[in-house]
Amino acid sequence: MLEFVSLLLQRYQNVLKTTLPSDVNYAYQQRVEQLILAQAFLTKGRHLNALPLQIAVIGPTQAGKSSLVNVLLQSSLAGVSPLAGYTVHPQGFCHAIDERNSEPLAAYFAPFVRSLPKQLNKSNYACYTLTQNITLSPYLPPAILWDTPDFDSIDSRVYREGVLKTMALADIIILVVSKEKYADQSVWEMMKCLEPLRQPTIICVNKLNDEAESIILPSLQEKWHDVRRDHFPQVLPLYYQKKTQLPDIAPDQQQVLHALVKKVQREKQATREQKLLQTHWLSWTAPLRDEHLIHAAWQQLVDETIAHTLRDYERDYLNHPRHYDTFQQAIVQLVLLLEIRGVSQVMVSARKALLYPFKKLGQLRRDRGRFASDTQEIVVLKQLIEHTLTQLAHELLDKNTHPLWHEVRLQLRNHHALATKNGFHAAQAYCEAFEQDIEQAAQQLYHQLQAQPLLLNSLRATRVVADVAVLALTFYTGGIGLHDLVIAPAMLMLTQFLTESTLGGYMRNIESALKKQQLAAVKTHIFAPLAQTLHNLPEHINSNHYFAISAQQLADAQTQLNDGKPHGLRLL
Repeated sequence: MLEFVSLLLQRYQNVLKTTLPSDVNYAYQQRVEQLILAQAFLTKGRHLNALPLQIAVIGPTQAGKSSLVNVLLQSSLAGVSPLAGYTVHPQGFCHAIDERNSEPLAAYFAPFVRSLPKQLNKSNYACYTLTQNITLSPYLPPAILWDTPDFDSIDSRVYREGVLKTMALADIIILVVSKEKYADQSVWEMMKCLEPLRQPTIICVNKLNDEAESIILPSLQEKWHDVRRDHFPQVLPLYYQKKTQLPDIAPDQQQVLHALVKKVQREKQATREQKLLQTHWLSWTAPLRDEHLIHAAWQQLVDETIAHTLRDYERDYLNHPRHYDTFQQAIVQLVLLLEIRGVSQVMVSARKALLYPFKKLGQLRRDRGRFASDTQEIVVLKQLIEHTLTQLAHELLDKNTHPLWHEVRLQLRNHHALATKNGFHAAQAYCEAFEQDIEQAAQQLYHQLQAQPLLLNSLRATRVVADVAVLALTFYTGGIGLHDLVIAPAMLMLTQFLTESTLGGYMRNIESALKKQQLAAVKTHIFAPLAQTLHNLPEHINSNHYFAISAQQLADAQTQLNDGKPHGLRLL
């Protein structure tokens, strides 16, 4: 699941680089922070056994976080400044543990790098420090105490990742607020974000006086319950001491952090990871599901348009009384199979046994380059290919509910010429390849005639057959077009004769089978490739502008989430 969360975070960050409506931009910014927190918390789970106790001091600007860190450490290691935003890197202080054993932290913070405090640079926020505290403080158990940057200033967005990583790392949270900052919305938004982690928490109210305490403490409890459903934590009042200029912890509160250690439940890490993911899953994946719906709708639109086009092909060609000429071509080839005296010495000498050499006729036809382009079928197919693309473009004009539709429309426009060209080539190739099916139909008719010698001889004896044979030779040598051949009186008379004979029922079956073969071939060789090209158009869209996480990837992650297995998914 960590891999999926990391991938999702990366895609959100890419999308945020594009131009978005202000409300969408704000929502995505929030989700990025949630995902950074989740990514860090899942990473913590992988290194948990090697990490010492972690305590993070968090809070808004000017709340006195660094001053409290120094009090807890009983040292002055944390830099203090009256300027807001002075601390912009996570700074860890090892108390009663050896800072040299820092490999687990390095693995956790990666790609952040450890830096010396004096070498911290505000132009590089991907750094953290780790310093040994040589003083033994009565306030702290053995732990790493973290001083964190603020999370509420305007500039905090550029170093927010370090804050979130440190929060996710913490076993114990110390929220520091002042009497001026305790009600800030940013404070409670952050506490709501941390709720699924179930970290033992203490609230320190800094710069407090007796008059403010009776007002602030009840208000804190109310605000806590407005955003969280767990128990209200202990509040530690910190009174400002003018002499030391440091917050003062009452003697009876010195063991408060030691007590909180007993509430740390690392064994529930996996359960809390699950809770964190489930809390935000629907909102995180909502844009993915929107994209998947658009992809599915586009696939369906293409399929429906192609299906309608195939119905048009049946109506405008296969079932059209004047346009359909394929079976007539089979009749022409049947005539050339008949033994006819005096029609063509070339035909008689070339005929072998019972069958005329169709390969030679096929070669003659292919050599007549204009044949395929002159057929009514090719005309219809080209019109249908153009109509399909035009119809899809028209349908997309009405879909403006998501920017992805606009991108699909652009891709369709960009690929229109190529798709048309490929469709036309596929139509030409289909017509040439289908010649074999026409020849096979003619052979089937011829074999059926051979089984009826009286009909065969009667057919050979007619002048009509001879006339059609002459017309067929003229057609194959380029003298006339197919349409002229089909409507020739001799051809019409021959067709009528065959239809009304005992062969009529068999002919109708052959014609019906030929139409089914044509429909299947047109679907397979012309419109299936066209549909695939159209289905793939979204793949040409710049993936940096959209999430581009497949439905299968999301489904795999959803299954893993439902199964309660936070680790192990491999997507990249």
